[in-house]
Amino acid sequence: MKQNYQLILDKTIEAECSENRRPTLLLHACCAPCSSYVLEYLSEYFDITLFFYNPNISPKEEHDFRYAELVRLVDEMGLSLRVKVIEGAYESERFYSLSEGLEELPEGGARCAKCYDLRLSETAKLAAEGKYDFFTTTLSISPYKNAEWLNSIGVRLGEEYGVRYLVSDFKKKNGYKRSCELSEKYRLYRQNYCGCEFSKR
Repeated sequence: MKQNYQLILDKTIEAECSENRRPTLLLHACCAPCSSYVLEYLSEYFDITLFFYNPNISPKEEHDFRYAELVRLVDEMGLSLRVKVIEGAYESERFYSLSEGLEELPEGGARCAKCYDLRLSETAKLAAEGKYDFFTTTLSISPYKNAEWLNSIGVRLGEEYGVRYLVSDFKKKNGYKRSCELSEKYRLYRQNYCGCEFSKR
């Protein structure tokens, strides 16, 4: 049965707010445009640490520029005192290793699922080490990303690492539309490919 991830998120936020607390959230960020709406939305309810871990992005200069844009966005949105940003290691060899034999698959296939798993695994691991209340990713805001896969992977890793995964589908409630508006407002670099050289082709 198809899940209503937005409804699940609404209920989670309502339950947390009813206890008059601001839980901590480790938010995996793929880029500034995708993070914009998610930050605007979730910073009202959570103490957020952004984790930029994207070994799929190629070349390295593209990776570094996307990270710089993320830092600029947090600063210009006025969130720098409330939102921390962590840059993960650029481990491109891990992405290429998991992509072996899958290079010719179209975007949105098995290679992408493995990439989601890699990035969320590192996020879950860091969330457990840092004793965060929740972890999640901005990836679901993209109309090209499979929210069902992301939530399934996230929930599984949450159980494995002992940290709650914040189930979500950020493209709902006009989230993607709002991210486009915020990207224009803050003059964000909007890349025309997901990140890896295979999607760029």
